[in-house]
Amino acid sequence: MAKILVVDDEEYMLKLFRKILAKEGHEVLSADSGVEAVALVKEEAFDLMISDLVMPDFDGMDLLKEIKTRYPDMPFIVITAYGTVESAVEAMKTGAFDYLTKPFRKDDILLVVGKALQYCQLRDEVKRLREELKERDGFKEIVGKSKVMQDVFKLVAKVADSQATVLIQGESGTGKELIARSIHNLSGRTNKPWIAVDCGVFPENLLQTELFGHVKGAFTGAVTDKKGLFIAADGGTLFLDEIGTISPAMQLNLLRVLQEKEVRPIGSVTSIKGDVRIIAATNINLEEAMHEGGFRKDLYYRLAVVTIDVPPLRERASDIPAIACHFMRKYGTIYNKNLSEITPEAMRAIMENPWPGNIRELENVMERAVLLSNGPLVDETTLPLSFRYKGLDESRLLKSFKSTSKAISRQAERKAILKALKDSRGNRTRAAQALGISRSSLYNKMGQFGIGRSINFG
Repeated sequence: MAKILVVDDEEYMLKLFRKILAKEGHEVLSADSGVEAVALVKEEAFDLMISDLVMPDFDGMDLLKEIKTRYPDMPFIVITAYGTVESAVEAMKTGAFDYLTKPFRKDDILLVVGKALQYCQLRDEVKRLREELKERDGFKEIVGKSKVMQDVFKLVAKVADSQATVLIQGESGTGKELIARSIHNLSGRTNKPWIAVDCGVFPENLLQTELFGHVKGAFTGAVTDKKGLFIAADGGTLFLDEIGTISPAMQLNLLRVLQEKEVRPIGSVTSIKGDVRIIAATNINLEEAMHEGGFRKDLYYRLAVVTIDVPPLRERASDIPAIACHFMRKYGTIYNKNLSEITPEAMRAIMENPWPGNIRELENVMERAVLLSNGPLVDETTLPLSFRYKGLDESRLLKSFKSTSKAISRQAERKAILKALKDSRGNRTRAAQALGISRSSLYNKMGQFGIGRSINFG
């Protein structure tokens, strides 16, 4: 039920509304003046306000304007006398939801209030659906249901609409730019510029002019003014990839920009203000670099207001099948190939690869596989020879079992169970914990693979 504020300078009208609306289960508060009503809405949240138009001093129209300025989403119903319907129409133009004309019946009140509250529900539902769609679109390029990636998504959603600088850390190929782009897409800057710069590909002097710009005549070859990317990204987001590669002098320049929120083009005597959100990324440990003197402490702390660690693919093995299928569909569409699935043998080979190049390497392999496929399936023959399945080695059995038990062979699964039992000296509870399954599941699998309970693993 709703929380409703009724405003009228006549006590009998307040009693009437309290009686009718309270019977419907609503919480009803009242005020005998516009001034008192404004004070109440500052202290408490209301779903709906009903107010007489004619009141001494601060009348209903004044109250309507004040409420619409402070709380534009709150429905406002005005009460007017029979002969002053024109005032009610004027109130509607100012933002009132509806009006009641005296004298009115109980059903009239309930009808108008019901319509206003239904409007609130529909508005909130539309808002919720828009937020869901926005979030879905924000992450649409990132595939991952593993816990580590869900934690990353939650952190991205929390910081996206803030102004905080973000430092994204992770190995090459883990998708740091996709995470940065998701932050931009989920923020209020989504319709403003998104500019990405790979700091590692520019010599120091070129990076400086690229980011900050220059004026004509600043150096040989500067024949025109150049607007830097900081200014080009005004209102939006500037993504600085491989931030750990910039020189000490460039670190100092960047620190000044972050502190002053303005840039001075090379050769200029004036600075230009800019509203730019900075997101940086690195594949090296900046904290270690900072302690070793290779990266400025003050810049590190400016960049790392929020730190997001993107896990390597080997730490989110359960996501590999979904990612591989995602790239199969993507390149199937690009190359006009109708591919339905990846064969179990090919998936085992994919699961077994250590993926030092992470998602970027997996994408390249899947693009190759799609190109080489002759039928509706991606099979082992489309994968590089080095990827062909050779069986799991013991050092990786237990780790692989937890995330890939559906993809590995029965022989490898049996081998994993035997190793877990051997390591636990036959203790079934500890073996089940190591495998990430219940004790009853372990007994079922032991039966399936002919592993007797009486075997001595001590």
